[in-house]
Amino acid sequence: MAEVGLLPFARVALQVATQVLPPYRSRFSKHLFTQPQLLAVLCLMRYEDWTFREAEVRLREHQELRAALHLPAVPDYTTLYRFLRRLEDDTVDRGLQETVRRLRRRRSRPISAAIDGTGLSDTSVSTFFHRRLEQHAHGPRPRRPWLKWLIVVDVRQQILLAQRARQARGCDTRALPGLLDVAARGAPIGMVLADAEFDSEANHQHIRQRLGAKSIIPARRRGVPNGAIRNQMFRAFPKKPYRQRSKIESVFSAVKRKLSSRAPGRSLATQVRQALLLGLAYNIYHLWHRLSLRGCQQSPSVAAKELKAGVGGPDRTREPLRAGRALCSARPGHSGRTRTFRSDRAGMRHSNRSRSVILGIVGAENQRQGGKGSKGGRRGKGRRRTAEGPTDGLAGMKRKIHNLL
Repeated sequence: MAEVGLLPFARVALQVATQVLPPYRSRFSKHLFTQPQLLAVLCLMRYEDWTFREAEVRLREHQELRAALHLPAVPDYTTLYRFLRRLEDDTVDRGLQETVRRLRRRRSRPISAAIDGTGLSDTSVSTFFHRRLEQHAHGPRPRRPWLKWLIVVDVRQQILLAQRARQARGCDTRALPGLLDVAARGAPIGMVLADAEFDSEANHQHIRQRLGAKSIIPARRRGVPNGAIRNQMFRAFPKKPYRQRSKIESVFSAVKRKLSSRAPGRSLATQVRQALLLGLAYNIYHLWHRLSLRGCQQSPSVAAKELKAGVGGPDRTREPLRAGRALCSARPGHSGRTRTFRSDRAGMRHSNRSRSVILGIVGAENQRQGGKGSKGGRRGKGRRRTAEGPTDGLAGMKRKIHNLL
């Protein structure tokens, strides 16, 4: 992803990492960098899809980024790699739960959760390059197995609630109960949406009995399925609520387009941590984006109070209304009472009508006295004065109206 919003993302990542990690691992450490700082740098690497060496170079070049992370010096790439190796998966899960808590704030309504998986590559080599190698070698070449990344997503907010990464080979049916139990800690689940890969009677019973939620999982097309709930899904499948499951595919697309589509690493443990950090970086990206949108908005009530209080200058919207009332009260025999309007819009209409009447009267008086308006004569030679005084301004209009009446 392009370097957009590095500083606010780094600040939010450091705040989240501070809540889940202590400053130092041991009292005998060098105390040069804190653990939250290193975790924030790892999230920044996943946000920008940097390598360890690229992260060191970018931090060395970007002074404001180091200031946002409160780094006294630039960490070496080996420091970041060693911290990634000793980082535990539970720490990343706690960071993900912290982002969910901040994103949901005080919401307590049950959510609709969707679960699915996608593949992440361990390198940046494209599949087209692999196919070309097989064509030149006249046969298939051995490949390293890709990584399977399973996530649980809130379909309304499109944020990650739980995640797990493993080697690609194998069935994901047994992974559903554990993922949903972790997701239920951050938000109450009201409905679970999954594809036919997670179809089993045990999963339906776990969702309905353990979580108290509704399960919508299509049955596999292999004859009449066994089990009461699977048979119900086969006979009368609820298609309309199941359409929301497609939003998890939008999350996969956003992660791979905006952040990264790979989990680099030579060992399986490193690849798993890279995948988990990718999910954490996606939630931090959502959290930063929401905070930035909330900071740019201004409450309408605040603007209305500032307009009433006259902040930044007097209230100019009522000056024509006051002038019209003053001119109308100057008429002989007028009681001096002012009308009360139900709304400011009606008052503005009345003031505009009064102003047009006054300007029409003044224009008629100028034509009666032989004034030629703006098309001839003394244009640009100063104000025209008569024996009665100046003809422009509020006093001049009042004098002419008195003379006409």
